[in-house]
Amino acid sequence: MTAGVGTGGVDGSVLDVHLANLAAALLPFRRSAELLERWGGELAHRLAEGGRLLVAGNGGSAAEAQHLTAELVGKLRDDREPLSAIALHAETSAMTAIGNDYGYDEVFARQVRAHGRPHDILLLLSTSGTSTNLLTAARAGHDTGLRCWAFTGPTPNPLADACHEVLAIDSADGQVVQELHLVATHVLCEHVDRALPAALAGRLPAGDTRTGPVRTGVEVVLGDGTGREVETR
Repeated sequence: MTAGVGTGGVDGSVLDVHLANLAAALLPFRRSAELLERWGGELAHRLAEGGRLLVAGNGGSAAEAQHLTAELVGKLRDDREPLSAIALHAETSAMTAIGNDYGYDEVFARQVRAHGRPHDILLLLSTSGTSTNLLTAARAGHDTGLRCWAFTGPTPNPLADACHEVLAIDSADGQVVQELHLVATHVLCEHVDRALPAALAGRLPAGDTRTGPVRTGVEVVLGDGTGREVETR
């Protein structure tokens, strides 16, 4: 077995070093449990009400972002209605056209301005938290009225500062950061699925702007000639 020296001066095989770095990041990652549950509940309600999730990343983070949208548009475990989620980097013709005409820094921001509506959610993934095209997208999200979240590596970093909330992985190893972003993706989707039935039950009919619980069916009060009132539903 080939020996080597990993980050932090740890001796051992490549696998041993990688697992040691992953293990070191797991304990602080457990502190994300409450955040992921809250995000899952908020995302479920926004999607149930007709909102949309926009997601973007570069390189490996792009793959993680597309994994997330696949779980929402498809399913994580059990069958349910599809949820609206778009991975902006997967819009290859739009992205290359925007990059050609406006520069690579605008490839996500212009799509955010095109697709985003107030109260939609924008989730940006970056191991470094310094990608200019994601920072530009975050600014566009704020300008459009979106709720901006980020998955990043260690904080502080510019992307974390540019978003409303951040899930930050406490590891200097970018591979570990991406691997725990995938775990966070699965946990987030699990919380969405758990919160979705209640979110759908409280959904208002299309065009109905009332606040408060929705009453189903039609209620008609009739007089039956006896002085009593009869309710028909």
